[in-house]
Formats: sequence, C-alpha cells, structure tokens
Amino acid sequence: METAVNVATTATIPDLKSYTREVAERAQQAARGLALASGGQKDDWLRRSAELIRARGDEILAANEQDIAQAPEYGLNAAAVDRLRLTPERLEGIATALEEVVALPNPVGEVIDSNIRPNGLEVLKVRVPLGVVFFIYESRPNVTVDAAALCVKSGNAVILRGGKEAFHSNQAFYAILQEALSDVGLPEQAVQLVETTDRDAVGHFLRQSDKISVTIPRGGKALIERVAAEATMPVIKHYDGNCHVYVDTAADLDAALRIVINSKCHRPGVCNAAESLLVHREVAETFLPKMAAKFAEQGVEMRCCERSLPLMPGAVPATREDFADEFLDLIISIKVVDDLQAAIDHIEEFSSRHTEAIVTNDLAASRRFCAAVDSAAVIVNASTRFNDGGQFGLGAEIGISTDKFHARGPCGLRELTSYKYLVQGAGQIRE
Repeated sequence: METAVNVATTATIPDLKSYTREVAERAQQAARGLALASGGQKDDWLRRSAELIRARGDEILAANEQDIAQAPEYGLNAAAVDRLRLTPERLEGIATALEEVVALPNPVGEVIDSNIRPNGLEVLKVRVPLGVVFFIYESRPNVTVDAAALCVKSGNAVILRGGKEAFHSNQAFYAILQEALSDVGLPEQAVQLVETTDRDAVGHFLRQSDKISVTIPRGGKALIERVAAEATMPVIKHYDGNCHVYVDTAADLDAALRIVINSKCHRPGVCNAAESLLVHREVAETFLPKMAAKFAEQGVEMRCCERSLPLMPGAVPATREDFADEFLDLIISIKVVDDLQAAIDHIEEFSSRHTEAIVTNDLAASRRFCAAVDSAAVIVNASTRFNDGGQFGLGAEIGISTDKFHARGPCGLRELTSYKYLVQGAGQIRE
C-alpha cells in the first residue's frame, strides 16, 4: 500500500504548540514500540525502504527537480545546489547505504561490560536506545534517509525537520519510509516529517525535554547556535567544518597535490572539505606554484597570506576572517608556516575541531601532530574527505559531532544509544 503524506503549510497549523506536542507524543509512543522490535524487523524495514527507493526513483527525481527549480529563490550557490541535487547514481548510493546499515551489528542489547559481585549479583552494562531524536537539517535530502535508517536501526523514533530547500524531495522519501514501516509491522510514527517549515515550530520542539531525548542539528552555524541556546534537552552539535591540510617539510609533494585537490574539490560544499592549506616554508617555493596550477584547473579561488601570495599566480590576499571561514565553495585560504608547531598553533586558533590532515613521511612529525591537534578526526597522508561514517565503517551517519560529549566525530548506530545497568540477583539483600 502507499501511505498518504499530509504535508501542511504554516497557515493550516494555527496552533504550532499543540501540533508539535502531538508529534512528540506520537514519537515517544513509537519509541516504546521500537524498543520491543527485533533486529530482524528493523533490518526488514531497511531492505524494504531500499527496494522502494529503487522502484520509485522517477518519482523521487521529479520531486527533486521541483526543489532544484526553486533553488534560485533561496539564493543557493552552486555548491549548495550540488548538495541538494539527486541523480540516479545518488539514489542508488542512498539505497545501497540502507543495505550497508542492514549489515551492521544491531547495537541494542549489546553487553558493554559485566561482572559478578562477591555476593553473587550479576551486573550487566547494556546498550539501549536514546528514545526520541529531534533531527534538524538543511538542504541535503539524502540525509532524510540516512537519519531515519540510523535512528530506527538503533531503536529510536525520529522527528525529521528538513530545510525548505529540499521540501519536495523530503516528502518523497518520507512517503517511502512510512510505507516500509507499515509493510514490516513497525510503528509508522517511528519516522515523522515535520509538516511545516515555520521556524517557530523548531522552538516548540526544543522545549519538549519530557518527550524528546536529544536534538541533533546539522546545518549552518546560525542553526547550531540557535539550537544550542534554546534546547532544553541534550544536543549533539555539528559546528563548522573549517578543516585544514598541513603539508610538512617531509611531505611527498606529489601525494600532497592529490590530497589537497581531493580534500578541497571532491565535494566543496560538504563539512569535511578542506578550507585552509598550510605549507612548511622549506617546501613552499616548490609546492605552491604547482598547487596554484592545480587549483586554477579546478576553478578554486585562492586567498593567500603575504608569503604565499607571490608564489600563487591568480591569488588574492587573505584576511584574518578568511582563515576562520567555512567557505563550502571552491575557495581556500593558504598560509606559509615556519614549522610544524606554527601549523599546530594556527589550527588551534582557527579550527572548528572537525578534521585536520598532515602530509608527511616524518613519523615523529605525524605523531606530534596527532597528539597536539584536538579535532574529531586527525588524518595522516590522506584526504580530509575520509572523515565520514561510511568511510570509517559505521555505515550511514547522522552527522559529524565536534562536541566531546556524548559523541564525537561521525555519529553512527552506537552514538545513538546510551546504556543501562541490568542486575540479576537470587534473593540477595544489602546488609
């Protein structure tokens, strides 16, 4: 059967407070049902969702075309439109990602630790779902599927609040996800799409700590700051991705060219794309002119410090703000540094604690960089683009946290769980 989706406008929801309360209550009820569902049932839902995405690709792509057509109204740049756009290949990737989640171990019920006390009590520390996840995200419709997959597999109900830019695409995916829930006998309200793009609805959800266990915002800095300020429940934050690549004096410069180009240009509009390039002064004169030519081929705007500017034809001077920016576009800031410590100091000052990479064949330098740089992922001799749940073997991810509590880096299934203690006795009483 096909589940009808009732997506309303703000005008048809006169009482946002009541509406958001009802959504949260339905999610809480669904979470109770999911807690009792078997791992096989949840995997059946993932497989059925993948099957329906493949069968209805034309419908999804038609909905996505409506969003692409409206993109100029929202002032989206080329990188943002790329994040929004779906293609047959990307749809296949989304379906495949669902099947990859099927292959991942079910985290619910995993015994994290256990011991038997001298009095005979058996104490187990067991992984359990968080409960209800309120997930806010912007213009990447594939995230609708990724987030739902991870939440349901880990036993959580999810309330999805996508951006207006992907409104029609999200509707199309939501219809499929709910139909699949019904088909396998799971609670249909385990996945809910917020029926309005009114920003005030977000505020109402953020005040419902008695129903919603955690909020996860995934989007621009303004969104994250608003959620962090207003939320009454825990927040797993995904702040800026001002990612750095440092090319050390002991770097393989040919490898460095490939790594920097991939880090910056592979998908410039995503959070793990490199935004800043640091180069040791001893290799700057050799490396930077070659790097400039590669950037020019890719149409990258280069914003350079005083020392790198003469070495990079076509570059413009960088401001201090450029070194702090997450461009999410074909723009990069570039600085020549005196040594490894100067690179570390620059990263400490400007990094958003997301992803940093070093290119070097000096083992001591790589170890020092890894120890000193305090980011969610630190990468040696590889692209920053590898900081990704799928690339780390987690399956799809719900985001990359730049927090330290309770999750850090790519958030997969285990990061969407907590734990409780189960104690098995045989009539013991405390003396």
